[in-house]
Amino acid sequence: MKRISPLSVKLSFFLYGVICPLVFGHTVQASGLTTVDPSDVGMVSQRLTEIDAIVQSAIEEKDTPGAVVLVARKGKVVYRKAFGYRSLRPIKEIMTVDTIFDLASLTKVMATAPSIMILVEEGKLTLSDPVGLLLEGFGKYGKQNITPLQLLTHFSGLRPGLDLDERWSGYNSAVKFAFEEVLVSVPGTRFLYSDINYILLGAVVREVSGVSLGEFSRRRIFLPLGMNDTGFNPSISSARIAPTQLRDGRLLRGKVHDPTSERMGGVSGHAGLFSKIDDVAIFCQMILEGGTLDGSRILSPLAVRKMTTN
Repeated sequence: MKRISPLSVKLSFFLYGVICPLVFGHTVQASGLTTVDPSDVGMVSQRLTEIDAIVQSAIEEKDTPGAVVLVARKGKVVYRKAFGYRSLRPIKEIMTVDTIFDLASLTKVMATAPSIMILVEEGKLTLSDPVGLLLEGFGKYGKQNITPLQLLTHFSGLRPGLDLDERWSGYNSAVKFAFEEVLVSVPGTRFLYSDINYILLGAVVREVSGVSLGEFSRRRIFLPLGMNDTGFNPSISSARIAPTQLRDGRLLRGKVHDPTSERMGGVSGHAGLFSKIDDVAIFCQMILEGGTLDGSRILSPLAVRKMTTN
């Protein structure tokens, strides 16, 4: 049986699970993507309206207070709709299609992995380089031969996450703890989903490019694509941001939900990215079109093929 690359699985899930059912709302045109009648791209409007009942049922069952869903085909948006509420406290706020969400681990897909591939295409590193040569101090305790490819595909042998029972804070502290990690399996032999992998990849982007992952992805991915509501540490004054949790008596809004990323200052390779549905659709379409959209090339077709091939 062929083993499927975990990165391929994550990208495939992302493309079909996000661009096909995601955020929708009023009949507005997404920046970069045109809205058309479903029949223009061979789809049936009546079938799409069945989404309404599914999402409404989830809201009534209290599985979610609200949702935004977007469906696109052949580069055209055919369904975009907001449901329910983006916040229930201290007052109810109606969900809108331009709501900004904490994307959690989709940070890995939309910011970190493509940033690494951009650096690969520029010849700044290769996927087979020992990470210990890129990050001084990492290559010890048997980790000297771990490669960026193994970090990207979760075959590094590192455990899932950093210890949060210890008192630590700051980006540098997290990277230092990652350097001190001891392997739980031999690199290249076992799939183990690990946030530490992407914390390290974010550190690679910073070390190789000279700027933070947040700044690199903003300059090289989000701004060129017109993804103007995508980035790390959004303004907490924006009423469009959906809160995620009541923590220590305060509503978490505009601050990353992931506790490790929060301790790191909100910018990490594994979590911390915020975005809205239209921006996510733009990113998906760029991937589907081989790394380019509306004249802005982010990745080469070869890089996209590498990211989505077993």
